[in-house]
Amino acid sequence: MKPPTLLLFSIILLLNTHNITKASTNYDGSSFNHIKAEFCSHNAWGLHTTVDLKDCDPDLIRSADAIRDYVIQLCDLIEMNRFGEPIIVDFGRNPEVAGYSMVQLIETSNISGHFANIDNSAYIDIFSCKLYNPYIVAEFTKNFFKGGNYIINILLRQ
Repeated sequence: MKPPTLLLFSIILLLNTHNITKASTNYDGSSFNHIKAEFCSHNAWGLHTTVDLKDCDPDLIRSADAIRDYVIQLCDLIEMNRFGEPIIVDFGRNPEVAGYSMVQLIETSNISGHFANIDNSAYIDIFSCKLYNPYIVAEFTKNFFKGGNYIINILLRQ
């Protein structure tokens, strides 16, 4: 059996947007069209997006209710069917990693996140075998948590 491979979009080469910072990105849809074409042409198993968001509102990332609202609204926005309720836990004895962590199972895989109290950052992962727009995810996350700069990484899973 051939082991699964990971096709990493080097967004500098393929999408011309490896790191997206601030809200200075004027998303016109062409980048997502490219992702969609790559997804189909490579017969991808799934799409994996990571969003590293800095300078979040401290009250929002320290609120289980806000994090719950976020993941429910995100699932609705990208049309993912939630499987059960989100798991949201505040933990970490070491101040460098303390904060909430969240997991939401979806029919097509999962959404997870960690919210770092030390620097008011959010680290979100979305993996799904159903195609979704990662730029919409990043902008929604930024707006919801009232964040500053973010980095988005987009991978096709095969």
